[in-house]
Amino acid sequence: MIKVEADTLEEAYANAAASLKCSVTELKSEVIQNPRKGYFGVLKKTAIIVADIDETKLRVSSPQPQEIEEAVEEKEAITTKVKSKIQNIIPNKIIPTAFSHEKSVVEDEEEDRVVVEIRNKINELFTLTCFQIEHVTVARYDAETILIEFQGEDAALLIGKEGYRYKAISYMLFNWINATYKVQLRLEIAEFLKNQEESVNHYIESVCESIERDGKAQTKILDGVLIQIALKELRDRYPHKYVVIRSTKDGLKYIVVNDYHSSES
Repeated sequence: MIKVEADTLEEAYANAAASLKCSVTELKSEVIQNPRKGYFGVLKKTAIIVADIDETKLRVSSPQPQEIEEAVEEKEAITTKVKSKIQNIIPNKIIPTAFSHEKSVVEDEEEDRVVVEIRNKINELFTLTCFQIEHVTVARYDAETILIEFQGEDAALLIGKEGYRYKAISYMLFNWINATYKVQLRLEIAEFLKNQEESVNHYIESVCESIERDGKAQTKILDGVLIQIALKELRDRYPHKYVVIRSTKDGLKYIVVNDYHSSES
C-alpha cells in the first residue's frame, strides 16, 4: 500500500495507478484528506490517499498499446479491402462501418463517410492526451444521432467528479458534430450514460405516478445530462402533454408536465 499526495483527487488516483503499474479502475483506495483551494494560498490543502492494487479486479492479461494499435490497423486494412471489393461488385450499395451498434442505421454512402470522418478525427484528437483510451467507437445510433463510445483503462477518468469532464466533452463534441454534420450526439464513457439513464428512469416512475394521479407534476432539480434524459423519457411517455424545462432564479433546471391548456399556469 502506498500514500500519494497531489493537488486533486484525480491526480492522486492517476499517480497511484502509475506507481502501482495498474489501471485506476484496479485501485483499492481510501481518501485521507480532500483537497481545498483556500484563499490566496492560505488554508490550501492537497489531496491525500492511500492505495493498493485490488486483486479482485486484476485482469488475466492486458494487450500492450502497440498490440492494440497493430490489431486496429490490421482490422481497418482488411475492412477497407473487403469494402472496396464489394462496392466494385454492387455499386451504390451501403457497406456497414467497421464498428457497429445494434441500433445503427446507415441510409446512404454520404452518411457512411460522415461516420468514418468523425471517427478518424476523434481518434486523432485523443491520441494526443495522456489518458489510456482504446480506439474510440463511432457509429450510427439512429438516422439522426451519432453514437460515440469511449473505453479503456483510463476511460473513467474522462467522466470526472460528478460528471464534470463528461459534460465538458459532450458539450465540445456536440457543438462540433451538430454544427458540421447536422446530427445529434449520444456520448457513452465507461457506461456513465447507461448508469445515468437507469437512475433517471427509476426516479421518473414516482413522477409518472403523480402525473397519472393529478394530471400534472414537476421534477426535482436535475443537472447536465440528467435533465435531457428525463425530458426525452417524459415526452416519449406523455406525447399529448406539455413537457418543458423550466429554470429557477438561480439558473437551476427542472421539468414541468401538465396539460397544454394549463401550460401557462
